Amino acid sequence: MSFVPPPYPYERLDGLKKLAQHHEGGPIDCSIGTPIDAPPGIVLEELARVIGARGYPPSIGSVEYRTAAASWIERRFGVAIAIDQVAACVGTKEFVASLAQYLHLRLPERDTVLYPAVSYPTYAMGATLAGLRAVPVRVVNGQLDLTSINPADVERALVLWSNSPSNPTGALDDLEEAALWGRAHGVLVASDECYAEFTWVGRPRSILEHGLDGVIAVHSISKRSNLAGVRAGFYAGDAQIVAFLRLVRQHAGLMVPGPVQAAVAVAYGDDEHVERQRETYRSRLQLLSDALSPLGIAAPMPDGSFYLWCHKEGLDGWELAALLAEASGLIVSPGELYGDDGMNFARIAGVQSNDRLQLAASRLRSST
Repeated sequence: MSFVPPPYPYERLDGLKKLAQHHEGGPIDCSIGTPIDAPPGIVLEELARVIGARGYPPSIGSVEYRTAAASWIERRFGVAIAIDQVAACVGTKEFVASLAQYLHLRLPERDTVLYPAVSYPTYAMGATLAGLRAVPVRVVNGQLDLTSINPADVERALVLWSNSPSNPTGALDDLEEAALWGRAHGVLVASDECYAEFTWVGRPRSILEHGLDGVIAVHSISKRSNLAGVRAGFYAGDAQIVAFLRLVRQHAGLMVPGPVQAAVAVAYGDDEHVERQRETYRSRLQLLSDALSPLGIAAPMPDGSFYLWCHKEGLDGWELAALLAEASGLIVSPGELYGDDGMNFARIAGVQSNDRLQLAASRLRSST
């Protein structure tokens, strides 16, 4: 039977948008985690210079790009890493979706992708697009329950995905435990850390702090610097894995455009704009959390990320999303989009402007 792609998850929200149309000022879309704040001016200035536009850019990333990423890793996580163990990717979603396919070329006897049971849907879709098995791993108190993995699945595993801070729950995983588990079982651990800058409990963390062998960390400029539209990120870690992926991806023609590489290098060299953005997201999350409480909706501040993972007793995620659309015009993502274990939750992204979120809060107060 031929493969029929399922509907894209966020295309299933059209009904919720209709429920919100009656509000003066229209819907307030907090369903997708797309940044709306301005990128840093110094980055846009560098992008406008179009350095590197004439020739083909290096697939692995320019020396400047990889040096900036490695310097940021050392500055943020205290990990020194050679730039040969850092490589560019065309936005991390592309990397997440294609990793299983490329790893299967390296280890064709393995056919299984392990991923958090409540998570960003592309981990599982990457396995599906590669014709491989996607096996969810139970999540307990926000962390992977590695003891729950069937030994037969461990034997077949190409990769274990971790996502910390988590999209959608905002929980922080035990990255040291994941790294040790991967080495003990000969399974690569891929740690998606694109929300690391927005860690609210303690400092930002990376799996690279627990050694580079058998792990890769994946980072994106999209959330950190409000540059989702330029499609750029990097992966770093195990020398053999990075070298293999670099060459395969070069053959596939995957290249971050030259001007983008120059601009991203500038972005990773500046932390001040990130600190400002952190405070913006923190205040938005607190505003929404406080506004939802009088409706009996539990929306605690997350340990990380810019999402609220919400629950209301007696409602599933779609029902809760419909309630919010009707009561406030907020468009949110039902938790079922992130796995069956998220069925009774909804995710709210703090990505609208302060005045739009204040409007949503006002509507919520009026509905009680």
